[in-house]
Formats: sequence, structure tokens, C-alpha cells
Amino acid sequence: MTNTLYRQILPTPEALRPWVAGIGSVSVGADPAGPYAQLPDTTTKMVFRVDESGRRSTLVVGPRARASYHRGKRFASCLEMRLAPGTALPLLGVPAFDLVGAAVPLEELPTATARQLARELGHMTPEQVVPHLAQTLPDRLSAAADRSRTALLKAGADALSMRTGRVPGQVRDVARELAVSERQLRNLFAEGVGLSPKHYARIDRVHAVLARADDVPWAQLAVASGYYDQSHMTSDFRTLMGVPPRSYFSGRLPDAQPCQAAARR
Repeated sequence: MTNTLYRQILPTPEALRPWVAGIGSVSVGADPAGPYAQLPDTTTKMVFRVDESGRRSTLVVGPRARASYHRGKRFASCLEMRLAPGTALPLLGVPAFDLVGAAVPLEELPTATARQLARELGHMTPEQVVPHLAQTLPDRLSAAADRSRTALLKAGADALSMRTGRVPGQVRDVARELAVSERQLRNLFAEGVGLSPKHYARIDRVHAVLARADDVPWAQLAVASGYYDQSHMTSDFRTLMGVPPRSYFSGRLPDAQPCQAAARR
């Protein structure tokens, strides 16, 4: 099996909850040189790192449409802030679709809002970042965000996500429920998430499979995750993860690549 990226969930301050989907500390498993999987991910993240030499950096990591496999690098401290749908544009000044597949130093984003944020955070430790953002971001984001579009996007993302006892809706049905066209829904997701509504739902279903594969038989898991049958689940999993489910869980994985944490697309 792959090496593990350990994530410890940290409390999200009340002031940041409309804008931040989660905060956590991240570390690589016991063998930092061992391969690890970067799973498909629907969120844009801000990652605050301190390496072993004490050098600080802030990266913006965009959504990942498919899994990739890497060999890790050791770091002393790493804090990850997952942005809620619709937060990337008012916070960073760029739409989420410009960040898909990218991992870019915050100061290299070509907007005044990103450069200002980079200056504010440049000399902070990861432990200082969250209190500072909780104090400064809510007013700034409230002034910059289109609240109606953000609310519509969040409602669409929720309707297309797995929840206990509920299979996500079809894109056409979700658009109808929100009283928008499918094209409008796609445009909302492109700007605020970076992925199409359909791809967003596919990634969310694959995460449901990853979370429950040890406890539920394959055929039952396929139906519970919104697939027509097991073969459709296997096909979708292979497309997004690079290998079918049985290969992934038995450790038969694609070749790991060197970590390219600060690389542009």
C-alpha cells in the first residue's frame, strides 16, 4: 500500500466557517521517501509549510481532477486550509478553474489580493496563520464575494455530494432544483470550484468508495455510492485513480513520481 499522508483535523474558527471547509495539520508517514497518493480533490487549498531548515512558504494548491502518486519530502510543519466553494476568487483574485492541477507559491499569483495576502503571511508560523486570518478575512471576503452566487454554488455542491443515506442528485435535476440552466450551473462550478458539476460528483463518489471499501462488499458499495452497478464503479474508479479498486487496495499502483510541490501546471 502507499505511504500515508496523516491529517489531523483542527478547529475552524467560527468567523472562517462560511469561507473555509476545514483546517488540518498534515504529515507524511514513517518513511517520507516512500510513495504516497495525492487523491482527486475538489477543493482549492492554502498550504503553510515550514521545512527542516526553517524556511517558510505558502502554496496555493488547486483542485486535482485525478490521482497522482509521488515520493514524499520531509517537512517540519504543514498546515492545510481547505477553501469552501466560491472562496478562491474573492480571496486570491483568480477563478478556481485557473488553479486546477497547480501548486503555486502564493506570491506568484498575478493579483493584488494574492500579493497582499502573501505579504501578510510571509513571516508568520503556521500556528499564527489561522488567528490572523480569522481576524482579517471575514470583512474582506464579505466585501469582495457575490453572496448570491456563493450561496447557489454551495447549494449545488451539497446536492451533488454524498451524504449518509442519500445518493447525490443528477446534474440536470440539481440545476432544475436551483432554478438555473445546466450551463449556468457549469459556469458557477468552473469559477467557484474549478471542475464541472459532473466531475465534482464523480470525485465525491470515489472518496465515498475509498472511505467504505474495507467495510462494505463491492456490489453493495457501488449501489450505495450512486453507481448503476459494480462495473460502472470500477470503471470510474480506474479513470480517476489510475488503477481499479482491487489493485489500489492491494498496493498495485502506478509508478510514483518525484514530489513537485511548487510546480505550475
